[in-house]
Amino acid sequence: MVQYMNARLDATFSALADTTRRGILEQLGHGSASVTDLAAKFRMTLTGIKKHVVVLEQAGLVTTEKVGRVRTCSLGLRRLEEEAGWIERYRQLWEARFDALDKLVEELKCREKADGRKKRT
Repeated sequence: MVQYMNARLDATFSALADTTRRGILEQLGHGSASVTDLAAKFRMTLTGIKKHVVVLEQAGLVTTEKVGRVRTCSLGLRRLEEEAGWIERYRQLWEARFDALDKLVEELKCREKADGRKKRT
């Protein structure tokens, strides 16, 4: 079995696998927010939201800055080109497979019609 090892892809997809973390990214897409604000928005404890933020930060999707007692979160500077490229390769693969399946189904339908006509005569 071939093992695919890419820590960056693993970290990104792992971070994006959680609904709350995707929600945090969506929220930060509208602007920076403090950990306290995020905790209130998602009805979580500060400890719980911090754990999510750490996962997002490790994946490079979020940056944090602490000023005094307030930790502010923002979207990370890292773009998702590598992840989008990985997804695109698999999208193309599956599209080709579905196209081949469509072609096969059409061929079988044509054969079935032709066979039906032969039996009637």
